[in-house]
Amino acid sequence: METKIQALHFGATEQLQAFIQKKCAKLEKVYDQIQTVDVVLKVVKPETAMNKQACITVKTANGEFYADKTCDTFEQAVDDSLVALTKQVQKMKEKLRDI
Repeated sequence: METKIQALHFGATEQLQAFIQKKCAKLEKVYDQIQTVDVVLKVVKPETAMNKQACITVKTANGEFYADKTCDTFEQAVDDSLVALTKQVQKMKEKLRDI
């Protein structure tokens, strides 16, 4: 599984990138046929409390899944997005099992 991290208009710290890599690796426990995970981080204008957005796209052999969340911190936005993606992937696995 390949994880690509892109920070728009700012530099993501090594610590943030390591956090994202670690969290995205947990998706493989849910579904082992994930090909790529694309993470785009951006700061939403205007400068308010809830202005950190994480957009995550997961590409698998059976389709593509997307989630984006806006929170106080990038870590929370990534966590929330991955929770939504985990649910999407599990739902897809159940449908494949029923076929």
